[in-house]
Amino acid sequence: MKYLPLLFLSLFLFISCNDVKEKEVKKPKVKVNTEPIVKEYGFVFNDYKVIRDTIKSGDNLSLIFGKFDLPDSLRTFDAVEKVKDSFNPRMIKIGKPYLLFLDKKKPNELKALVYVKNKIEYAVIDFRDSVQVNNKKKPTSLKRRTIAAEIEGSLSETLSKQGVSQAFATKLAKVYEYSIDFFKIQKGDKFSVTINERYIEDSIYVGIESVESTYFQHRGNDYYAFPYKLKPEQAYPDYYDEKGNGLKSMFLKSPLDYFRISSRFSGRRFHPVQKRWKAHNGTDYAAAHGTPIKATATGVVERAGYTSGNGNYVKIRHNGTYSTQYLHMSKILVKNGQHVSQGQVIGKVGSTGLATGPHVCYRFWKNGVQVDPFRQQLPNAEPMNDKDKTIYLKHIEPLRKELDSVIKVKFKK
Repeated sequence: MKYLPLLFLSLFLFISCNDVKEKEVKKPKVKVNTEPIVKEYGFVFNDYKVIRDTIKSGDNLSLIFGKFDLPDSLRTFDAVEKVKDSFNPRMIKIGKPYLLFLDKKKPNELKALVYVKNKIEYAVIDFRDSVQVNNKKKPTSLKRRTIAAEIEGSLSETLSKQGVSQAFATKLAKVYEYSIDFFKIQKGDKFSVTINERYIEDSIYVGIESVESTYFQHRGNDYYAFPYKLKPEQAYPDYYDEKGNGLKSMFLKSPLDYFRISSRFSGRRFHPVQKRWKAHNGTDYAAAHGTPIKATATGVVERAGYTSGNGNYVKIRHNGTYSTQYLHMSKILVKNGQHVSQGQVIGKVGSTGLATGPHVCYRFWKNGVQVDPFRQQLPNAEPMNDKDKTIYLKHIEPLRKELDSVIKVKFKK
């Protein structure tokens, strides 16, 4: 009996200790903020109330600014006036996205607007420290790779499986338009390309920046194409094969993409303005006012000007044999002495001079005589001279070796 009080004391202490431990285990947990940090366009999104929207018909800066309070009681009109030198209010286009950064504590107060021009370029109108406009670009990088594949289905589908934009199929078709009928591409045809692709922050695909070399095997025949500028002043490179031969015709079939031939080359035609029969030494392409007019071949602008008969016109010398002329333009976009590339826009369709409606009269000279281009056996792209060919072949040598090695491994050729 004398140990009974001691036993009760031990039992009490044991229960008390367990009770303390149990209470310690059940302490309330501190809630941790796990909201991810979002950073883009130079802003930490978590610090603001962010609204994403797109430009709609009728939208302008005044209308957008007018929906919110501006810092320091800045008036909408004053804000537009302060930014217009760096950000032309007329540049905003329907469908373009923009972001509004609002004060979290004063959710109707606008701190900044970001206008997204494209995947890379954007403009920031910043109200946080006076009114500032910053035109910026997202950091990008180029990645070079060579791909090879066998056609399965369409060329677009095959490119897509290689992680390449399907739009590249159109470019390849344009490169080989005088060599391969892409409507007859078939399963089993093969191709390989070396391309430079642009990425935002090394992860977001933007698209193909440039092409270094291409190869196509169609119906058992091999076709190589390498972009190359014979003259540094060329706006765009031409494509040549592994021997230095041009891949395209020296002349485009037409100076317009969309047109209707309203009058052909003729020795005797009734002139709609002069009301008399006379020779028509050109081909008239009727099209809407303002339609882009393209140089049909690479050359130098011999004359860009105006006469009462021709209206606004451009004449281009392509070499010692051929020249072309483009009449009745509404606008001339080149200057005397300027080097132009095949397909470059040199003006816009109009009806200046002796013309009854919008069209371009296309005239063609061979050895100083006006001829009908539809009746000529026109050459492929002007051949390289020996000096240029030597430089070109040295330039493409490593590119071709690279293509051939990939082709050999991929197709065990």
